[in-house]
Amino acid sequence: MVINFAAGPAQLPKEVLVEVQKQLVDYKGHGLSVMEMSHRGVLYNAIHESAIKKLRELLCIPDNYKVLFMQGGGTGLFAAVCMNLLGRTGAADYIVTGSWSEKAAKEATKYGIVNLVIPKAEKFQQIPSEDVWKLDPNASYLYYCDNETVDGVEFGFMPKSLNDVPLVCDMSSNFLSRKVDVSKYGLIFAGAQKNVGPAGVTIVIVRDDLIGHAMKITPSVFDFAVLAKNNSLYNTPPCFGIYVIDCVLDWIKKHGGIDGMAKNADIKSQLIYKVIDESNGFYNCPVVTDARSRMNLPFRIGSIKGDDDLENKFLKGAEVEGMIQLKGHRSVGGIRASLYNAITIAETERLADYMIEFCKNNQAKA
Repeated sequence: MVINFAAGPAQLPKEVLVEVQKQLVDYKGHGLSVMEMSHRGVLYNAIHESAIKKLRELLCIPDNYKVLFMQGGGTGLFAAVCMNLLGRTGAADYIVTGSWSEKAAKEATKYGIVNLVIPKAEKFQQIPSEDVWKLDPNASYLYYCDNETVDGVEFGFMPKSLNDVPLVCDMSSNFLSRKVDVSKYGLIFAGAQKNVGPAGVTIVIVRDDLIGHAMKITPSVFDFAVLAKNNSLYNTPPCFGIYVIDCVLDWIKKHGGIDGMAKNADIKSQLIYKVIDESNGFYNCPVVTDARSRMNLPFRIGSIKGDDDLENKFLKGAEVEGMIQLKGHRSVGGIRASLYNAITIAETERLADYMIEFCKNNQAKA
């Protein structure tokens, strides 16, 4: 099989895929697939509750938080967050450190006043010091993206808000890859398709006191109060996706829990960054060291601006070696290796070895 370094939908653990395949037609001897189950039936309800329970255990989610399964992806939550929370004061703080937080801030302007905490950057390569942030003490919430999938920028700290302004975080691309103190957040959301399952499910963890403030225009399927009251079963949820999430959560627990995922993430990312930093400029990572992502590692070949011929040669050679989806996002170009939880250390070592060999064979051409 290939090694899928895609930014999402991403590689899933092989043993999870095998288990899902085994149960696909006949789930645990019940004679039907999860895809055919009634979302209000006993069989599916057990899967639904199991996934919620495991998320609570892995993240130590306090009792005063609801776990919701929603649809619409992270992009849908850009709007849902606003419609549920922005009406509290009419304004919100946004820390824009990459393409996804930039899109979230743009979406928020449809629903209220957006205060950009840091000046607009020409390129997203770092996280400015909190000393220069301009926070609104009356904001409905302070929003940030913990890991920018496109730009490879990841927070190494948790932002501090003013006056207990609730912290809202998009953790789509580093969810369950390191410990998080959920009690310090008002809301966390994550698209499943990076670290925890297939596309189609968005996990939302929201504090009870932030539920019930939705704008009148909020569609029922985006209203946290409606979803919470109905345990995410107001309408038909993405049942099969939630089932796969439940399986992935089992896999995470089996492989050391979040501590195990965090340890592997550090090892894997350092393997690649070491090759980049020791390549004498053949490989270049545009992100400053203290903001480098452990999940999405962008780099250029030949120079900081990249050499198209060398990068295309690198990508073609990688595919021959069974390593796919390494092309950088269309907005920034270059190469990007996404090292989500399901990517193993051995698979990362294969990429590192290929990068070293490619550098040796093409150094003179750069």
